[in-house]
Amino acid sequence: MNTELLEALTILEQEKDISKETLLDAIENSLINACKNHFGKADNIKVVIDRTTCDYSVFAEKTVVEEVEDDVLEISLANAKMIDAKFELGDIVQIPIESKSFGRIATQNAKNLILQKIREEERKVVYDQYFEKEKDIVTGIVQRYVGRNVSINLGKADAMLTENEQVKGEVFKPTERIKLYVVEVKNTTKGPKILVSRTHPELVKRLFESEVAEVKDGTVEIKSISREAGSRSKIAVWSNDPDVDPVGACVGMNGARVNAIVNELRGEKIDIINWSENPAILIENALSPAKVISVAADPDEKTASVIVPDYQLSLAIGKEGQNARLAARLTGYKIDIKNETQAIETGELPEDYMEAAMEDMTEE
Repeated sequence: MNTELLEALTILEQEKDISKETLLDAIENSLINACKNHFGKADNIKVVIDRTTCDYSVFAEKTVVEEVEDDVLEISLANAKMIDAKFELGDIVQIPIESKSFGRIATQNAKNLILQKIREEERKVVYDQYFEKEKDIVTGIVQRYVGRNVSINLGKADAMLTENEQVKGEVFKPTERIKLYVVEVKNTTKGPKILVSRTHPELVKRLFESEVAEVKDGTVEIKSISREAGSRSKIAVWSNDPDVDPVGACVGMNGARVNAIVNELRGEKIDIINWSENPAILIENALSPAKVISVAADPDEKTASVIVPDYQLSLAIGKEGQNARLAARLTGYKIDIKNETQAIETGELPEDYMEAAMEDMTEE
């Protein structure tokens, strides 16, 4: 039994997660390649490796001929009968080859071939591992800043958090552990190239899946997300179980679940609203915390006219228009917000509300 080779292959399989079968194939190919370098050709070379013991043999298949023209491919009848008297013209004789007889260059080339295969398989294993995590979150350890980008160690591979994928104002310290969204994994000759993000809206969704059991098991669905990374996010949720409150499940007892996500996002505010198939109700919910008087939505044009009380206008629009902007992204509607006074002047309020408003104005 080739004990040393067997032990070496077992260690490689455990440490680098490369299958023993793949390594044995690489050894077979390297031996054939060494024969080619030694003899000039290897079309008739066969390598047999016992998968259990790792014992191997190399032999050349030669055709029995009357007169030898190519001693690499042919053997004379006389020489064949010295091996076994049963051989006749046209038979195939297997001639053992001692790998110890290979020259230094052939041996070095065989070694390089095996090492190259190991490196290729290592890259493939790492690529496959992280390709499975594409569109998911991973935990990484901050290594260092490279210019304005951040080098992140993900375990078996490194990723670069580019400036465009960083939340404005976030500063990281070496050895700090952070959550990242894997946007894309590319296979390159230098190994997997992993694009990660802290700004992607799906990061918020994946964090809720990891924190909220009802979201993970599908009881509660996150129907839509709009995000301005580092500042505020809005998510619309829906429950497939009438006994489960989707907003309450995401918030958690005393806000424990949502606060854990807010802490991971370093203080980013998160508004959680109920999803509705009715666009008017959805838009009303999306403008939360502002109160809404009426919503007129046009599903075909994807536009909506919203009327809010005078004192709620600035809240509905939000600082620098953020609340209205996030609501528009969340719902997919272009939202026009007017206050009560403007609506009365233009006659856009519902008829019953107009009558009540006119009565109040008359009494005043």
